Amino acid sequence: MTDPISSLTRYLSADVRALGTLSQNVANMTTPGYRAIDRVEGFGAALTPATRIDRHDGALIQTGRPLDLALQGAGFFQVTDGRQSFLTRNGQFVLGADGSVVDANGRALLGDSGPLSLGPGAVTIGEDGAIRIDGQEAGRIGLVDVPADVALEPIGNGLYAMPDGATGNAAAKVHQGALEGSNVDPGHEMVRLMELTRHAGSVQRAIATYHSAVIAGIDELGKET
Repeated sequence: MTDPISSLTRYLSADVRALGTLSQNVANMTTPGYRAIDRVEGFGAALTPATRIDRHDGALIQTGRPLDLALQGAGFFQVTDGRQSFLTRNGQFVLGADGSVVDANGRALLGDSGPLSLGPGAVTIGEDGAIRIDGQEAGRIGLVDVPADVALEPIGNGLYAMPDGATGNAAAKVHQGALEGSNVDPGHEMVRLMELTRHAGSVQRAIATYHSAVIAGIDELGKET
């Protein structure tokens, strides 16, 4: 493959990856706690992609359910599948049959000293994550913060891999009876879609033009022989 075609193909591949990220954002516009992803492409020969997570808060959505929890500010919930722990902003939890607090996929919400388990009674949760049942302290949600200079690795379903730089001093406030909405900006995504579509179209036309020029050149060489 010639260098011009190779370069144009890399640019087109970058557009396809960006469109995939945009589609993921749009598909998760109603997912609680979802953080918009922005795929940043390098330039020049390398075109190395990088993933950037928008950490701005989403809007609060009041639900009234006692185990719907929203975070506002820097921080994440921790959930575990029993093998490894993950970070999430999706605070849509329910009470399991054994009293454990779990997400929609059965991952346990972690407290300061392990998976949370609640007994019967009225549950109230303070802004600091302190849990009380019928007024008696019953644990605390283990919130984690990730410094801005530490990259978050999204692994799907609103989860992030636990980074090495995670710390336990999150400043986020917990809001009981509410969910944090997705922070995807529909207007921004629409503008980005138009930009990517135009750019991908121009790259495709450049490839077609170059291909036609190469074919014409070959034809001319054939006539000279």
